This record gives sequence, C-alpha cells and structure tokens, in this order.
Amino acid sequence: MIKDNQQYFNRLHVIMDALVIAGSYILAWYLWIGRNRNSTGVTVGVLDMGIYFSALYFVVPGYLILYYWFKLYSPKRVQRTETEILNVFKANIVGMTIFLAILFMAHDWRQLQHFSRGMVGLFTAINTVNTLLMRAFIRYCLHFVRKKGYNRKYILLVGYSRAAEEYINRINSNPQWGYVVRGILDDKVPRGATYKGVKVLGSINNLLYILPENKLDEIAITLSLEDYNRLEELVDLCEKSGVHTKFIPDYTSLIPGRPYMEDLMGLPVINIRYVPLTNTMNAIAKRLVDIAGSFFGLILISPLLLVVAILVKTTSPGPVIFKQERVGLHNKPFLMYKFRTMHEQKPDEEKEGWTVKGDPRITKVGAFLRRTSIDELPQLFNVLKGDMSLVGPRPERPQFVEKFREEIPRYMIKHQVRPGMTGWAQINGYRGDTSIRKRIEYDIYYIENWSMAFDIKILFLTFFKGFINENAY
Repeated sequence: MIKDNQQYFNRLHVIMDALVIAGSYILAWYLWIGRNRNSTGVTVGVLDMGIYFSALYFVVPGYLILYYWFKLYSPKRVQRTETEILNVFKANIVGMTIFLAILFMAHDWRQLQHFSRGMVGLFTAINTVNTLLMRAFIRYCLHFVRKKGYNRKYILLVGYSRAAEEYINRINSNPQWGYVVRGILDDKVPRGATYKGVKVLGSINNLLYILPENKLDEIAITLSLEDYNRLEELVDLCEKSGVHTKFIPDYTSLIPGRPYMEDLMGLPVINIRYVPLTNTMNAIAKRLVDIAGSFFGLILISPLLLVVAILVKTTSPGPVIFKQERVGLHNKPFLMYKFRTMHEQKPDEEKEGWTVKGDPRITKVGAFLRRTSIDELPQLFNVLKGDMSLVGPRPERPQFVEKFREEIPRYMIKHQVRPGMTGWAQINGYRGDTSIRKRIEYDIYYIENWSMAFDIKILFLTFFKGFINENAY
C-alpha cells in the first residue's frame, strides 16, 4: 500500500508555485519592459533590470504566504476545484493590491517612483493564469494515478448509519479522491451485509484486533445517534493506535443543510443552519444593492410602467395596482404590489386559491402580463421600501404558509431572509403550478449559499429564464 505523504507533496507544491511566480514575473517584465531595450542593451526611460529582479526576493515569498493564507495548500482530495480557482484569484488580487500600495507609499524613494505599475498588473494576470494551469495539471496527474490504483487511502468505518451511507456514496462517486473503504464495523447490522459494495466486517470490538495490524490510513467514526455514548471510548482507542481518525456526525435528520461552526471561546457551537445574510455586513451590502437597483430600475422602466398602467385601467374596471398580503422576513406580513391582471373581486373570492389554466377571472391584458412577468414590476416599490429584495425566495400568502409549514419540512426557513422578486427556484423553472417541495429545496440552497456573486448570477439569468413563465395562468 502506497501512503500519501502530504508533507512531501506540500513542499513540492510550494517549490512549483515559487517557480511559477518567478517565471510569471520575469515574463511580465520582458513583455512590458525587456523587449523595448535598444541595441546597446539599455532599457530606455525605465529602471535598471537589477532593481526589478531584486523585487523577486520579496514577491516570491510574499505570494507564497498569501497562497498559504488563502488555503491553497490544503489537501486536494476533497477540495472543490471552483474553491481553489476562487482562492487563486483572491490571493493574486490581494497580492497586486499590496504591491501597488507599497509602491504608492514609497513614491518618495527615487528608485521606486518609476517602478512600472503596468508591469505589476500584467504580472498579476500572467501569474493567475499560470498558477491555475499548473494546479489543473497537478489535479489531472493525481486523478490519473489514483484511478490506476496508486496513491490510495484505505479507510475503515466504525458504525453503520446514514452518515456512513452518505460517506460511501460520495467516495464511490468520486474515484479521483483516491479513497477506498475497506469495510464497516457495527454491533447491530449482521456481518456480511453490504452497502454499495462495502461489507460489514464484524462488531465494533474487532477494532482491538484490526488496529495493531497497521494496514489502515484512516478511521472514520460514523456512529448512529443512539450510539454516541461510545464516541469518547472509540476516539481514545483509535488515537492510541496512531491512525488518523475523523468523526462524521450522523445528524442529517437534524441538520440537513451545511452546518456552521462557531468558536465560543474554545467551545465549538454547531448552528443548525448557516445563513450568510445573518451577518450584518452581508445584510447591509445586499440592502444597499436593493436600494440602488430598485431606484434606478424604476427610473429606467418608468415609461413601460406608465403604458401598462394605462392598458390595465382602460381594458377593465378597477384599480391599476393590486395589493395582496404576503409573508416576509421573520414571518411578518406585508402588502405586495402587482399590476392587476384579474377582474375586480371580493376579498373572500380572491383568497379561494391559485389561478388555473383558462381561469375566467384573468383579463386578456392580464394574461400577457402574467406570462411575461411584467405584472411583477411594481414590486420594485416593495424592494425600495424594504419589504422585499431583488433576489430571494418568492413570498407566499398567509393561508398557504400555514398549510405548507405543516406539510413540507423546512418550509419556514425561507422566512429567515427577505423575499425576492426573482430567485434561484424561479430561474430553474419552479414557478406557478410546480412542485412546492422542489421550490423549497432551491430556496434553502440559495439561503445557505448566498453571496453577492450568486445574486448577480440570478439577476443575469432572470433576463433569459425568469421573465417568460410557461406555468403562469
């Protein structure tokens, strides 16, 4: 069995990164400055080559520190490619910012005041691309050798549970990780039982005989919730053997999403759900974008709003704007605005239920407004007021909230953030008469994975997928 020497790999990785950084810097110097040297070998109007190259004594170690800071030397077995790409961009942007800040603060030093800022920008671009290419090559090589049976890690699972099944599912789906599950030990499941090709080898007490053989790279404790009373005993036994031990908690029934850990003065606290928008700075940033977006949006589409208002008013009697009670942030009700698309109704008739295909209550103009989502545009006023956001889970009427909160698990989680005019569920096709359960799955994914970039992506996709609604009746 070939063991994975992570320390050796990290050293090799650092050396390769250092070579890429230095090479990118030299290439940037040549493209920006070096090729402009005259026939005598003197670069006209710029600093001497030695001054530029002496900066490498600081640039290379500085960028390696940034790479470490942005976790670019974490094990690659289970690190997501998109996470690594994002961290490479972050490290290089921060590096460029620091580089330029140092040049700005040292502008009185004659040797640095002529240091080319353009070359620094070109170096950042080249280094980012080269680093990504180098790391993609490393990933390809690792995936190749692991699929061939080399560089494997052999794991034993202690405890048969939902966590054990989910762990096996992920390992089987990702052979490039190089993990092999040798088997499972459990006191309740009979020996010989299998799950996805992984056998139950015997009871948990067999650890006493397996550990001394030293044929395992890792032990994963995957006890079911009812067996957690043995956790401390098993951790102590595994630690004494010297085998790397990890704990995979069986809390999927309690925490189905991504858990968020807090360090409370040394006490680990697991939040039932991670909601990025509970962070004050995140919430402020999103609100500022909502205010700016709704304000300028209303100005931009004001001619369209005027035309639609005239059409609604002249084609059927009643108000132009329809106000309907919806449930918003922290379960608080608010009046949501829409262009009226139905013939005027009594309040008790309006509460009867959703519209259906061919609903006689809908006007001809209203049918067009619903199909193109133009009827939703007055909700920009709701966004400006703070009742709604540009992006978020769609708000529902109180009677349906009461119904779904009893029927659909985790339905009320959507009210931990402001409702939105558009959302992740809507651009994935879950609008109108579609599955409420699937809609909630997408809403929860959005809530747990919110970022400003995610909001921008949803707004962008809304122009292509979100306006025309085939399920709008």
